[in-house]
Amino acid sequence: MIRCVRIWTGDDANSYFEEGAIDLPDGERGDILSGTTDVVSISFRETQAGGTYAWHPAPTRQFVITLRGTLDFRTKGGAHFTIRPGDILIAEDTAGSGHSWRLVDDEPWCRAYVILAPGADAKLPFVPNQTP
Repeated sequence: MIRCVRIWTGDDANSYFEEGAIDLPDGERGDILSGTTDVVSISFRETQAGGTYAWHPAPTRQFVITLRGTLDFRTKGGAHFTIRPGDILIAEDTAGSGHSWRLVDDEPWCRAYVILAPGADAKLPFVPNQTP
């Protein structure tokens, strides 16, 4: 299972999130494999340990794949979630109040930004966690 958090803008212009995983149905050779998603580009970024970023919406719809560093993300509504190495954030809150984040360990945040192609909605391999 690859942990994934999806964040989006609600009708009230605030950001909301749900936790889940990347959908990995059976693949070949005993592997499990997601379907493909149309993307435009990939880039890499590193923020020094102790970094923070105040309220902002995502600049575009994107996967943010954390390679190193642990972060606390917050929404204006006060909800928060943690992102750790290996987690994927699907950032879709491209309007409204946005979110903030801060590094909570002594590591830099190393990540890959994978920009989603327009119309990639139907192919996103996200499966929300089941609520008890």
